[in-house]
Amino acid sequence: MSSGKEMRDLPDRTFWLASEDEIRNAETTDVYFVYTLQILEKKGLDPKVIMEVYLRNLPYPDGWGVVSGIYEVAKLLEGLPLNVRAMEEGEIFLVSPNSIIYEPVIQIEGKYRDFAKYENPMLGLICMSSGISSKAARVKMCAGDKVVFSFGTRRSHPALAPMIERATYIGGFDNVSNVLGAKMMGKKPVGTMPHALIQCFGDQKIAWKSFDEIMPKEIPRIALVDTFSDEKTEAIMALETLGEKLYGIRLDTPRSRRGNWRKIIEEVKWELKIRGAEKVKIFVSGGLDEDAILELRDLVDGFGVGTGVSNAPTFDFSAKIIELKIDGRDIFRAKRGDIAGKKEVYRAHDRFDDIVTFYKNPKPRGYYPLLSDLIKNGKIVRKFKSLDEIRESVLSKVKILKNVKPNLRWV
Repeated sequence: MSSGKEMRDLPDRTFWLASEDEIRNAETTDVYFVYTLQILEKKGLDPKVIMEVYLRNLPYPDGWGVVSGIYEVAKLLEGLPLNVRAMEEGEIFLVSPNSIIYEPVIQIEGKYRDFAKYENPMLGLICMSSGISSKAARVKMCAGDKVVFSFGTRRSHPALAPMIERATYIGGFDNVSNVLGAKMMGKKPVGTMPHALIQCFGDQKIAWKSFDEIMPKEIPRIALVDTFSDEKTEAIMALETLGEKLYGIRLDTPRSRRGNWRKIIEEVKWELKIRGAEKVKIFVSGGLDEDAILELRDLVDGFGVGTGVSNAPTFDFSAKIIELKIDGRDIFRAKRGDIAGKKEVYRAHDRFDDIVTFYKNPKPRGYYPLLSDLIKNGKIVRKFKSLDEIRESVLSKVKILKNVKPNLRWV
């Protein structure tokens, strides 16, 4: 018997997700911002404020993150009567959990009522994206010169797939597997084959041959070699089946079957090598983290990393008013636990030595500013770099971070 309380279809959409217009109109905000706007309007109060977006703590002990989502924040705030400064997309920012000081990644200056309700979607645009980019950068740091592909969108909401792939690429991944994400990035997606293909045929050799027969020549012949038999056996079968066409093999061994995964991979490499197939590349995937990548990178040619990056810890950015402008005067006003006053962030030209200072203080010699104009009087004034330029910049900086400890201080 029906209870009369069944889930009903939504009246205006199929899936539980916001449209671009709803995000752009700040309809995804928290209701207390709506309350605040109603109260301020009734009381005739609309101060000019400076708000800073910053992070106090990282889920990693090394003190750095990669900020991404700046472009989307610019598109969100475009057209509002605001001045916005921000770090560049893909910039490395530093965090010192033992100090009150922080590096603002975004500064907003304008009448509070003009942007109050945008705080919620603005934070949402950078919190998850920056968390993914930062995790991706650490994974790529561990992988070194070995390729890393993003395989993780299947375990996230499909509406977020393009954002996830963009963020992983900014963090240094070499390519992505999601079709729409790759299309929006102007890339060609990469992938091999799922276990389901082999299961449908019921025979590894027939499945591999069919892949070779039907797929375009430009797609590498990478055989999945752990469906029915052990990895060594199927690797040899794949070589015997495809011969010189075999570009590589992929091991996606579940944890319950891995045992000593390094030894399994060594077995596979040995058996391929003595058969004259030392050029066949070996890729691994499945539940990989930084430790596993460090352990295996000398043996394999590439990694497929999924959930560990697509579901990376979301960064807990905050957005707080730190100053008001009244009658041309700076009114310093910060909540408990925060520090007031508009800040500048400078970095040494040759190292990750950052200085945070009050914006009226002189620029330190040998340093350059990390904050620059993003929006002026509602108009986007920044020329954004391409994704490839951003990725290369991140990779070059992560290479330095691999060998040095970043330093954040204030003067």
